[in-house]
Amino acid sequence: MTFRTAALGALVLLTTALAHATNHTRVLFIMADDLRPELGCYGSAAVTPHLDALARSGTLFRRAYCQQAVCNPSRSSMLTGLRPGTLGLYVNGTHFRELKPDVLTLPLWMKQHGYTTRCVGKIFHNWHTKEHGDPRSWSAPEFLHYANHGDDVPQVTGTLPPNFASLSGNLRQYGKVPLCECREVPDEAYYDGRVAAEAVRVLGEVKDQPFFLAVGFWKPHAPFNAPKKYWDLYQRDKLPAYNPARPAAAPEIAFHQSTEILGPVENQKQPTAEQAAEMRHGYYAGISYLDAQLGKVIAALEHHGLRDSTLIVFSGDHGYHIGEHGLWAKTTNFELDARVPLIIAPPKAKQAGTSTDALVEMLDLFPTVTALCGLPDAPGMEGVSLVPVLKDPKSTVKEAAYTQHPRPPYPDRSPRAKPEVMGVSVRTPTLRYTEWRDFESGSVVASELYDHSREDPEMNNTVAHPVSAVALEQARQLLYRQFPPQQR
Repeated sequence: MTFRTAALGALVLLTTALAHATNHTRVLFIMADDLRPELGCYGSAAVTPHLDALARSGTLFRRAYCQQAVCNPSRSSMLTGLRPGTLGLYVNGTHFRELKPDVLTLPLWMKQHGYTTRCVGKIFHNWHTKEHGDPRSWSAPEFLHYANHGDDVPQVTGTLPPNFASLSGNLRQYGKVPLCECREVPDEAYYDGRVAAEAVRVLGEVKDQPFFLAVGFWKPHAPFNAPKKYWDLYQRDKLPAYNPARPAAAPEIAFHQSTEILGPVENQKQPTAEQAAEMRHGYYAGISYLDAQLGKVIAALEHHGLRDSTLIVFSGDHGYHIGEHGLWAKTTNFELDARVPLIIAPPKAKQAGTSTDALVEMLDLFPTVTALCGLPDAPGMEGVSLVPVLKDPKSTVKEAAYTQHPRPPYPDRSPRAKPEVMGVSVRTPTLRYTEWRDFESGSVVASELYDHSREDPEMNNTVAHPVSAVALEQARQLLYRQFPPQQR
């Protein structure tokens, strides 16, 4: 072979590779931690200009629901397209591959179909062991996927600036840091600033390839420690009021003891009104901090000229309580924990700037992403593609969305741990119906019904006196379709 022939052959291969990369829809998959739909584009007081802009370029889902309101089960379900019950996974401390060693994940399926797959930040929930990312899903080692929220100590050069958040200082310490922390430090002092910086770097590295880049931000999860400039976006006394009352007639099993925020029950101090206000302020600050980091990543995408060839998906892993119902954090089946923000912005979206009230579930993301990228359907998916809704925001793809959560809310961390009671919940367009079932016998120990056609829907459990017995029975039958009652 002559040098000229070899050179021409190499040029053809390079041209083919570049065309292959150009023709692929790239994917930027961004996830937030403990973020309920508290964004400006959802009508919230939160300052989120970058997410609001993203919503204007795609479709905002107003009724998106997680499958279990705690990190590991929710993320594992979302990224495998399987329900927690199918995975047998209800706890944070068990890696999904301990239970299903060969299960497909969304990034693995993308990798098997020619994509470079990269992970920056918290995507799979595996902080409990350094080795337990999911190496087979990624084309290169993960970055900052392993950490503990309580270890997010600000990293600065020189003397650490003072903490202007002090009211919650005597409530409890959150790992190695205060529960609330407000310091004049750069964004990169905390995890999410470094996640954004690495995501920008990785984009430069993979920009000429078909890529699936997953960027997992750690905020607004506690501790509430965004840099001070994000706290300064809000006046604490102007933040929306909240109702700490429990829903009337709600069963005790529907609640939990908020130990993630308030600490062990035996040492708990109930927050004063001022302390609660500071934590709520910190939660909003964390949202704005997250938004700013996301903005850096999307700006880098635009800098490389990739925005018009990239599918952007943004979601939370589950919702959150910041004092409502007397609860802090997650692990319930209430709407505030089950509902999540979801924005899908396909390249050159024809329905840009729209929103939809279609009921959707987070396990629908796997088949949606693959469909938008023109890939074959992965086998065994329990979710459905949301492409019909992206084409017509008034359309629907399912009658109901389902969430479940065990009691105790944090069962034993062993791989085969079983809860004592499982709460299974169905959300229809107008109702949320929940049954709490003994995990062994299936007997119903409590039930709830909330009317979401009301202005303040989850403040009165009406299951004993429903407005419509027919509507209740319809919701019950929808619940039984997904979670059949055991034979007694």
